[in-house]
Amino acid sequence: MDRAFAFRDRVLSSPRFIRFAETFPLTRPIARREAGALFDLCSGFIYSQVLLSCVRLGLFEHLRGGPLARDEIARRLGLGEDATARLLTAAVALRLAEERSGGRYGLGRLGAAVLASPGLTAMVEHHGLVYRDLEDPVALLRGETKARDAGDAANPAADKGTHLASYWPYAEGDTSADRDAVSAYTALMAATQPAIAEEVLDAYDFTRHRCLMDVGGGDGTFLRAAARRVPALDLVLFDMPAVAGLADAKFRAANLAHRAKAAGGDFTKELPKGADVVTLVRVLLDHDDDTALKILTSVRAALPHGGALVVAEPMAGTRGAEKVAAYFSLYLMAMGRGRPRTEAQLRDLLQRAGFTAIKRCATHQPLLVRVLAATF
Repeated sequence: MDRAFAFRDRVLSSPRFIRFAETFPLTRPIARREAGALFDLCSGFIYSQVLLSCVRLGLFEHLRGGPLARDEIARRLGLGEDATARLLTAAVALRLAEERSGGRYGLGRLGAAVLASPGLTAMVEHHGLVYRDLEDPVALLRGETKARDAGDAANPAADKGTHLASYWPYAEGDTSADRDAVSAYTALMAATQPAIAEEVLDAYDFTRHRCLMDVGGGDGTFLRAAARRVPALDLVLFDMPAVAGLADAKFRAANLAHRAKAAGGDFTKELPKGADVVTLVRVLLDHDDDTALKILTSVRAALPHGGALVVAEPMAGTRGAEKVAAYFSLYLMAMGRGRPRTEAQLRDLLQRAGFTAIKRCATHQPLLVRVLAATF
């Protein structure tokens, strides 16, 4: 196989063969498709900036009520005629907008999907930090961190090296951050959580349990969704103390204080007992193997015999969602810890933590999240 792959690589890297493939009728469609994929790789950053421009200017919101003429779009966005034309040309090419009758423009299929996903809009805005940390990706890969900005010199957090490490306080193992320090990332996670919560709640039947503890549960968005889905379920949230305080306030506002409580601490050490099912929703991928194993060991110690753990996160190697690994590999490196794992790697960690029965629970959107349930 190695010799076969070596031959393939020599052929595909030959300009002469590429030219032949582009002109031969049977290979021409394949050559065009591969050329398009390569162009997308080269142009991806510009695509992302078109999307960011649409989000920040509120283009999709303006088109929500129906198609508009270009001059009206320019007026609403506060752009000149030429800039508006360029933005709309790019948005149409990316299926974010569509040309309609009478020279008007309406929502494209992907633009409409953005409107349906507030969490996606929040992530698009958040990526401003990611782009700054990936300005020199080779330096990041080599561990050559540097002062982030001249204006950061007086910022004690600047010695963390990246914007993402400062954005996520727990990236440096800091569980003592105050409410101000955790509010931004907690809000981001809450904005992106609803779609994930519905996937997890569809994939696993929580009605068989009496008490659910969500570890690393942020402001309780997942638990509030679980409360609506399973009215008889008692709820416990465990997170950093400042985050737990935010969750408590949200539980009270949702009239859930009688069945939902929040506790703060370090989930690598000891967790409260009493729950018969624990969820880790997008938690393990934020941590390296040693820390992930400590979290899983803490969860097992907190569960009764026969209790269940539900792990929900994007997984590398997922058919049809392979690009998850490309995204999270560098994102988490910029954050300073964590990695996307395959299902096999997660199963190995679960087994090392003492879980013996592990099964996959199918989700509707594996690109967003996949689910493993484990017992012992």
